Amino acid sequence: MSEPPAADRPTATPFLAALAIIVLVVITIGLLNLFGGEDELPADRQVARAAVGQNDALQRGNYADYRGYTCAAEHGTETDVLAGQRESVDKLGDRYVDDVTDVAIDGDRATAKVTYHFDRAPDDRKAVEMSFVREDGAWKVCSPGPS
Repeated sequence: MSEPPAADRPTATPFLAALAIIVLVVITIGLLNLFGGEDELPADRQVARAAVGQNDALQRGNYADYRGYTCAAEHGTETDVLAGQRESVDKLGDRYVDDVTDVAIDGDRATAKVTYHFDRAPDDRKAVEMSFVREDGAWKVCSPGPS
């Protein structure tokens, strides 16, 4: 009696190779997202982020964050900056950034039109020409906004 011929048995090798490739791709994407820097954003979006970040830091009364989004020439002292912010809030209410448009970049300098409104006059939009500089590898606001 002879044994029946051995059936072709598929191996797991192609499946494991494909799985390994997928895992490598997912790990690579995850590492790029985790360690990717701000430089990956277009410069105009980095400028807009600085305007919004600075305004948010002021609204929260967080001077350390404010300094991170503001050029060195505009830092002022913590006491003066926060006192000016409180005075503005008492007079006009919280300030919001509605839009950042017309971003023009020239080397390490930029300008943009930043549109704000205040809590007590939400329909009164103020478009202000703001200047920005690239310091320490990041775009920073380098002009006072409306108060």
